[in-house]
Parts: sequence; C-alpha cells; structure tokens
Amino acid sequence: MATRTPNDRLRDVIAESGLTYEAVAKAVRSVAAECGTALRTNKSAVDHWVQGARPQPDTARYLAVALSRRLGLLLTPVELGLADGDPDGHDSIGLTLGGDPIDSLIPMWRAELDRRRFLSASAYSVAAAALPLAYVRDIAERSAAARTGQVIGMAEVNAVRDMIGMFSDMDERHGGQHGRSALVTYLRDDVAPLCRGRFRTDEIRAQMLSAASRGVHLLGWKSYDAGQQGLAQRYYLQSYGLAVESGLPGHDGFVMRTMAMQGLKLHRPEHCQGLAETGLTRAKGRVDSQTEALFRVVHAHTLAKTGLSAAALAEVGRARALLEQGSQRGDEVPFWGLAWGPVAPSVFSRTAKVFETLGDHRAAAAEYLHAAATRPAGTYARIVALDLVAGAELHLKRGRIEQACATFGQAMDHMEGVRSVRTRKAVKTMRADLAPFRARGLRCAAELDERAVSFLATA
Repeated sequence: MATRTPNDRLRDVIAESGLTYEAVAKAVRSVAAECGTALRTNKSAVDHWVQGARPQPDTARYLAVALSRRLGLLLTPVELGLADGDPDGHDSIGLTLGGDPIDSLIPMWRAELDRRRFLSASAYSVAAAALPLAYVRDIAERSAAARTGQVIGMAEVNAVRDMIGMFSDMDERHGGQHGRSALVTYLRDDVAPLCRGRFRTDEIRAQMLSAASRGVHLLGWKSYDAGQQGLAQRYYLQSYGLAVESGLPGHDGFVMRTMAMQGLKLHRPEHCQGLAETGLTRAKGRVDSQTEALFRVVHAHTLAKTGLSAAALAEVGRARALLEQGSQRGDEVPFWGLAWGPVAPSVFSRTAKVFETLGDHRAAAAEYLHAAATRPAGTYARIVALDLVAGAELHLKRGRIEQACATFGQAMDHMEGVRSVRTRKAVKTMRADLAPFRARGLRCAAELDERAVSFLATA
C-alpha cells in the first residue's frame, strides 16, 4: 500500500486561519450549500486531507474558498496541494483584472459551451469582490488591427445593442436558463472580434466596449439566476473590466453596484458598502438623475445592512427625489443603465429591501407591490413574480394570511413559462411557509399548494 505524504501546505494554512478542523468542515459545507451541493464533510475528512488524502475536485474548490474567506486571500486547490498543476488556470479564470478582458472571457465561454462543471460549481469569492476597489484604470490599449479588416461604425454598435437587448428581454420573460448558450456564442463569435476591430472614432470604440460589457453583465445575471454565484461574479468582474476600458462615465460604477447587490443577496457584506459607495462616486454628477437614483438606492441598502438607519433613509429620500426630477425632465438613461428595465420599479424594489432590512415590513410590502405594478408585466415576468413573492412573504410575517395567499397566487400567474432557479426556489419556500396553514385546513393555502406542486412538476 502506497504511503501518503502529509499535506504540510494545507496544515499550515489551516493553522494560520485559526480554525479547528470541525470549523473548517463547517465552512466547507457552507460554501458547498451556496453552490447548491449538500456535503457531509466532518473534521475526520479534514484530518484525512491534511494527512495527504485528496477530496473530490469540487470539494477541494469549496475548501479553497472557505480558507480564502477566512484569510482574505485568493487560494486555489493547487496552492493548497489538493490538485495537480492547473495549466489552464481553471480556478483563477475570470478572477483577475487587467490586460484585455476578452482574454479572460474566451476560456470561460469555451468552458460554458463544453458544459465544464468547474466554473458552474465555483463559489463566490470575498477576495475577488474587492478587486474593483483597487483596480488601476490605466489598462493596456487593445490592438488596433481588426481580424476582418473592417472599420467599425455606430451601425455595428447599434446592432450589438439591439441583439443584447433582445437577449435581455428574453431573459426577463423566460428566465436565465433560456438562451444562455446562444448568448455565449454570440458574444464569443460576433462581439469579441468587433471589440478588437478598427473604429472610425474613439467614441465609437467606447460605445462598442460598453455594449460588450452589458452583454457580459447579462451572462453574469443569467448565472446568478441559475444559482451559479461564483461564475456570476467572474462575469461581473470582466464586465467591469470592459466598462472601465470603455471610459463611459458611470458604467464601471454600475457594475460595482451590481457586485454590491450580489454580496448583499449572499449575506457576504464584506466590501459591499465600499463597492456601492465607490460606484456612486464614479457616477455622481456624470450621469442623469434617474440613473444616479439607481446608485443611491443600492448605497442606501448597504447603509441599512451596516445599521446606519438614518443615513439609509436619507439616501432613499435622495434617490426618490432624483427619480422624480429625472422623470419630469425626461432624462435619457444610458443603454447600460437599463439592464433591469425601467428605472422607477428598480428603485422601488430596492427601496423595499431597505425597509425590509430596517424591519419596516408594512412599508417594504407596499414598495414591492408598487414595483411589481409599475413594471411592464409581459416583458418582466420573472422580476414581477419575485417582487410579488417578496411582498407576499412580508404579508405572511404580519399575519395577513389571506392577503399573502392572494399575492402568492398573483406571483405564480407570472411564472408560467419562466425557467429560473430563483422562481423554483421561491415556490418551494412558499410551500414550506404555508405548510402550517394547510395543516389547519385553510382553504386558500391548500389550493395554492396544489398549484405549486403542479408548477414544480413542469417548471
């Protein structure tokens, strides 16, 4: 029988983290759960790894993320002695900034289309979340030589915008799992070559890079909707890199805003306030009033999460004032600012999250319902459904069971034909929340549960 060689590197990193083997095992299980995997890792497993045994590849990645979070570093399984050399840099693909973002995106797209699991199973990295905060904007200029030799003008930029807009509408209407491979192929085969082309003017080049950033941002959103948080983060980072390179005022800050929202959703508050505040600083005074409102309301959410209630409410007030001001003036919102559709419902929905964080469930429910009622329901089926679900959950917390069931029912009306991990999760959570009321024989809860069972069987 071969003798195992103790993994001194892993032993030393765990010692540096100050965690017991039991605590390490718990952290690994937690990271795996974020990726939709249920593990039974225990302290004995950790001890086996330190003695030289190697975990499964996905488990090794979860362990690397857990220790990275603890130490504030970006560790990989190779660095921990848990995997052999990684010639393709799988574990770090998309987790760096600098140079040409397209160089990072091409291997990511290849992995997506080949259905390679290492990216879809990757976990959210706290260390990577901080990268935009320290990113130097002085990045290398792209090659001026187009592969096709064509000179690119605004007609090509508008064509890319139209196509990405179509993919975005499809995403909102049918869910993030619909059309994803087609979007990857379009960005890889059509948009990436255009980004490396020759442009009539520097302004046209900036607009093309911005449009590409919006497309990569949409891929991040699709990954987020599929529960693939680590992959979503990598796409957001590369979307940020493209936005920075475009130089368009506010676009880089908008992607930082998105990254702050992801961290808040995952209950990973590290860097969220810094991202939201820096994003706002990058945009303030450089974008229209409605777009600035989008930045301010996310900043308000990060303030609420850190217990700064008065500051959060003041920021909500500023966001609402800017929204009204921009609406009255007829401000033109930039293409990238419409990633989630019309500005007003996005501000209302995020305002609801601020109130919910502060414990004002009545006001939060009203804002969620206001957001749902303000969006064009046919185009934004998924987000309308999720806003209604959030409002229904708050009705339930306030003891308004009939109102909650009615609102849950409205949410399910919008879920038909939507392929989304988030909508399925919302329905499963709804069933669990209503179980006590079904047990008491409440008719509206029983009828809603029957509908939920049917939905889950076909969605």
